Amino acid sequence: MIASLQHLPQPKASNAELGEQFTDLAPPLNARQAAIESARCLYCYDAPCTRICPSEIDVASFIRNIHEQNINGAAAGILKQNILGGSCSRVCPTEILCEDACVRNHDAEGQPVKIGLLQRYALDHMTFKEHPFQRAASTGKKIAVVGAGPAGLSCAHRLAMLGNDVVIYEAQEKSGGLNEYGIAKYKLTDDFAQKEVEFLLGIGGIEVRHGQRLGGNVQLKDLHAQYDAVFLGLGLGASRQLGLTGEDAPGLMAAIGYIAELRQAADLTKLPVPRRAVVIGAGNTAIDMAVQIQRLGAEEVTLVYRRGFPDMSATHHEQDIAKANQVRMRTWAAPKQVLLDDSGRVCGMRFENTKLDGAKLLGTGVTFDIPADAVFKAIGQGMDEQSLSDAMASTVQRDGGKIHVDTHFRTSVPGIYAGGDCVAPGQDLTVQAVQHGKLAALAIHQDILSKVEAA
Repeated sequence: MIASLQHLPQPKASNAELGEQFTDLAPPLNARQAAIESARCLYCYDAPCTRICPSEIDVASFIRNIHEQNINGAAAGILKQNILGGSCSRVCPTEILCEDACVRNHDAEGQPVKIGLLQRYALDHMTFKEHPFQRAASTGKKIAVVGAGPAGLSCAHRLAMLGNDVVIYEAQEKSGGLNEYGIAKYKLTDDFAQKEVEFLLGIGGIEVRHGQRLGGNVQLKDLHAQYDAVFLGLGLGASRQLGLTGEDAPGLMAAIGYIAELRQAADLTKLPVPRRAVVIGAGNTAIDMAVQIQRLGAEEVTLVYRRGFPDMSATHHEQDIAKANQVRMRTWAAPKQVLLDDSGRVCGMRFENTKLDGAKLLGTGVTFDIPADAVFKAIGQGMDEQSLSDAMASTVQRDGGKIHVDTHFRTSVPGIYAGGDCVAPGQDLTVQAVQHGKLAALAIHQDILSKVEAA
């Protein structure tokens, strides 16, 4: 039970009925559909879909392989660039990346090739008898990776493939990071995140140690001394604060906390569900939270954002999902006050209408109240400061609250690298985190070899 919401009722529907609300958002293609869809691809020279892919997947090549019924060839091409291509095919915002760049958007059809679904088809139907990539000869080097999220897993796999031994330190009970704990349940179904982790570890040479928290029972100075290099894939685990009185009252919590509980729940009927809910934010996490609480049985869900729809970081596709699930969306309103009942529990939120004065967002002085039994904040995440609290970690240069890295993902401390959501700049995309991990692994490997040759 989530402590902050333990006073709320549980869903009226059965676990089986609730489970039906969290099946695949986008059902997979069958063989006939994949054949038809792959035939639509023009296999462009210097394909724009490939150029825009953050993980540099050769999109036209893998689609051609599907068309020619070479499914293993398609899968190998994808995994060579993105070892987490299965989850990315499900959660990646293809509508603003490869599919947006597809030339089919610009002809009479106005309908891009369904690249994400084709990528999923290839990886769901691959039939490798063993891991598709073999490890290189051992380098005798050992690298520590902190965080078993997309960046850390990608880094570990590539390092292992290059012949290095890797130990991953993960704070949670399971590997996967946001894929396991932070993505809407209807986007990654059937325990897919764990199946993908198991496949990735099949390369060998990777040890995962769970319950190991940097800044807690693991210190950066110790890892730096014990290993040939350290990669930090810390993510952004701390929810930002509204800065309002009553923020700790029962009924108000971070959306990422509820989503994690939902994804791990064996029985959905045990989750607390408010009759009326408010979600504050405008990103994919806010949309995920609003849609899921609606599907669990909330009667009224309102998403509130301080700016307009064009400024929302959630894509138009995500916004359409919210609207299709009867989520009310209120823009140009900023949280002003947490409303509490006589028992000190949340009973609503007061908002102030906002407006733009040039580029500056201002309050108008006009307020309104939205009754709610629970309020979920999804206003972004930041670094967990405890992670970088020891003496060595505190010397790692920061940039706007994130870790500063150079073009090869080196931090300001020699031998320590970082990637994913915790570094600046970053787009907070799974596919970009995977690319960071891959490129950081290549840099680590090259730096280690350079030291050996210099010696």
